[in-house]
Parts: sequence; C-alpha cells; structure tokens
Amino acid sequence: MIARIALAVSLVAAPVLAETRGDMWWGHIRAIASDEMRGRLTGSEDYLRAADYVIRQAKALGLQPAGVDGYFQPVAFTEQKVLQSEARATLSGPNGVTALVAPRDLIISGGGGPAPDMVDAPLVFAGYGLHIPDAGYDDFAGLDVKGKIVVVVGGGPADISGALKSDARSARSRYLAEQGAVGIISLTTTKQIEIPWERRMLIASQPAMYLTDSSLRPVKVPFFAAQFETAKSDLLFAGSGHDFAEVSALADASKPVPRFDLTPRFKASVVANRRPLVSPNIVARMPGSDRKLKSEYVVVSAHLDGLGVGEPINGDTIYNGAMDDGSGVANLLEIAAKLRADKVKPKRSILFVFVTAEEKGLLGSHYFAERPTVPKASIVADLNFDMPLPLWKLTGVTVLGADESSLGDVAAAVAKARGLALTPDPLPDRNSFTRSDQYSFIRAGIPSVAFKFGFALGTPEEKIERIWRTTRYHAPSDDIDQPVEKEEAVKLNDFVADMALRVANGVKRPAWHETSFFKRFAKP
Repeated sequence: MIARIALAVSLVAAPVLAETRGDMWWGHIRAIASDEMRGRLTGSEDYLRAADYVIRQAKALGLQPAGVDGYFQPVAFTEQKVLQSEARATLSGPNGVTALVAPRDLIISGGGGPAPDMVDAPLVFAGYGLHIPDAGYDDFAGLDVKGKIVVVVGGGPADISGALKSDARSARSRYLAEQGAVGIISLTTTKQIEIPWERRMLIASQPAMYLTDSSLRPVKVPFFAAQFETAKSDLLFAGSGHDFAEVSALADASKPVPRFDLTPRFKASVVANRRPLVSPNIVARMPGSDRKLKSEYVVVSAHLDGLGVGEPINGDTIYNGAMDDGSGVANLLEIAAKLRADKVKPKRSILFVFVTAEEKGLLGSHYFAERPTVPKASIVADLNFDMPLPLWKLTGVTVLGADESSLGDVAAAVAKARGLALTPDPLPDRNSFTRSDQYSFIRAGIPSVAFKFGFALGTPEEKIERIWRTTRYHAPSDDIDQPVEKEEAVKLNDFVADMALRVANGVKRPAWHETSFFKRFAKP
C-alpha cells in the first residue's frame, strides 16, 4: 500500500515538459500537412481548409486582414490538364518515323498558357539556350529559330552567375516566342536529374494552371513545351553528327556546347481539358510602430499550396507537402509570434503573404507582386521561405539573392551576430534563384531573398539533401513522418525574424546594387 501511495505521488508530481518553440513550429506543420488537408491543391476545398487554419492562427497572433476580401486576395486561373496518354508525337528522321509515347518518352507541359493543339516543326539545338547579352553570352546568336522547336540542355557557363542563368531560363520561352519559335524541348543530363523520371511521370498526371488574365502571362501565344526523358534524348541527335553523350559531358563540365540544326522533324498533337477556378492568396498585416514608416511594408512570404492527391507511390496518394512548403508556412507563423513577443517593434509594417499556386509556376506570387493589396511602391523587400530543409544542424544559411542587393549586407550582419556562416548556393544550375516566390518580387523590382539551410558540396549534408530530394521531394513521403531538426528550424526562424526587424527599422529602404542585373526591374 505504501508503495502504491508513493507511486501515485510520484505520478502526480511528475513535471510536465513545456512545449518547445520547435514543437510549436512542428505543430503547425502537423496541421497543414495532415492527410485531412489532402495536399492543399490550388483551387481545392482542401486548400481552403488549410487557408482557414492559417487565418485562425493569424487572428490569434493579432495580425490584421490585408487582402481585398478580409485576409483573401482571390486569383483567377485556368486549369489545363494535358492528357498525356492521349497525346501523339513522332520524330521523322534518317531512321524513319519514331513514335514517342507520353509520358514515358516525353512530358508535355500544360503551364504558361494555352497549349497548342498541334505542332509540326523542324528542330534546332541551341546548347544551353541562354540569352544573356549583359554577360556577352547568347546561345541564340546566329541561329534561325523562326517556325522551329528549340532544343536545349540544362546547365550553363561556370563564369556566369547562377542568378543570371536562372533568370535567362525563366525568360526563355517568352524570348523564343518573340523570335518566332513555336516551342521548346528541354533535356536533362543524367548528372542533373533531381526527380527520377518514374516520379515525374506520376506528377505529370496532375493539372497545370495559368493566370486567366492574359496581360500577366509572359508568353502571349500558344507555345509548345516538353521535356524529354534522359534515356530517350539521343533520338533527337540522329543524323546530326553529334550525340547526347557528347552534349552531356560538355554540359556537366559547364563547357561550351555546340549549336546546330537537328535532322529529325517533330510532330505532336496535344489533348487538354481546361476549366476556370479561383484560389486566394492570404495576406496578413502586423502594423508598424512608426507614424510615417508604417505605410511601408516588409513582405515575408511562403506558399501554402501543394500537389494535392495524385498517382500512388508505395500505396500513398496524398502528396502532403510537409517540407514543401508546410514548413515555410509554419516559419511565417512562428516569426510573427516572435516579432509580436519581442520588446523591439518593427517601425515599418510587416506583411505576411501566404501565396497560392507556387507549384503551378509561381502564379500566386506573380499576381500579388504585380497587383499587391497595398501600394506597390510601399513594398521595400520580400523575405521568402520555400522548403528550407532543416535536416541537419544549422551552421550556415544560403541566402539566395544576397549578392544582388543591400539585403545581403543585412544577412551578413545577422549571420555574424548569430555565429552563422553565409553559404553560397552550392548548385546554382538547379535554378533555385528563380524557382520560388521571391523571384516574382524581384521581377517586380523589389529587392528579395530566400533562405535555405546551407551546405557545401562533398559534405554529409549534401548527401542528406540529395537523398531527401530523390526520395521525398514532390512525393507522398514528404509527410509528417520524417526526421526533422525542429529546434534547428527555430534558429533559422530567428535569423529571418532578425533580418525582418532590421529591414523594418532601417533608416533606408533596401536597394539594388548598382552592378546588379536585376536593378533594371526597379521602377524609377
């Protein structure tokens, strides 16, 4: 009896472990990336359920609605689902007619704008397909692309910055359409593969989208776009005197790649279903404390949408998007909580923007950056989160875009104060600079950066990151049942919260460096 009493007393007296900040961050992800949210596909009821969670958290944090309809900024899209298995494609060349099967041999894109019903054109190989006159580099110089489909390989010269190369790739379809090209086919070397083709085939069954407002679409005419499966890419080079192995070796070494006409002619018919839909960005404001500066805004952004429900992988059909980008949404909520609790308050207002349709091509952020819910000139900076990957101890931060504006100086000061290194982008040809929402703000002339857990090539961290991308990126296994360094994520949140506060309280607005290519997008 005495033993039982002692046990009861010990149980009553047992201390309750306090919830850590890492636990609170993870709690948001558990909610946002739960199976009940069904992957948060843009335009779905599942996305709206996730949006409701974010809004409830914003209200609890005292953040004010700053959309056009409360916290919402509705965005109109056209959903375009390319029926890959119903497409028909052929290569006609020196070896006769070769039938191509989608999505086994190639994946036809449904993004950017209305896909053409039919394309029948000669091919030209344009090397890396980069048009960068500011760097004295142009793969299209001297090439006749009018009426042709342009074939390009990933990569680029090592002596041109990753930011410039990424921007050129992003603007490539618009440039080629303006030059009279009718389409583009992208090739990836074996070394460059990020997502296994088998998984890309599964993702290809999901619908693409484009903005309904054609004035916001970069390509104004129907334009064909596709990616070839790496193992089938050599078919394009038949009869040219070159092969894909030669091109791959040069591209992997960032060496000059030859440009030449290709012998085969490409023909394809495209079948697509289209429907209109609306999905909102969520905009919440933390008012600034300074009477004059509170009318200026520091944006902190992340995307709420995911890939929804798709083809099964290991029996799982829900693409939860825990790291991509439930983690970024959780980052924003925890940064808001920290800024609210800190004694020093931001003088400029902080705008927390949870965008839609990032997975469809940065569409929600593009819409917000071009048609913000506050005066565009009042936005001084964007600090963006997209899949920062807290998978190891935080010793360095990769700040994408740091070299382009004075935000890099702010990042360096915060890193020094926190005993962290600023780690250069180890894989600049991965296009990270243009693959997330800060790029929409950059193209609108607003100094912007994004954040990743830093790593260097040849380290254990690189291996962890590579394995994660191969096994979990854009897969159902990016769920809440994966190992994550929760308290390390808090350190990055604090890093960005400190940056946001310094920018909000700075005497001067962030400014582009005079040497930055992206300064041209700033409005005078």
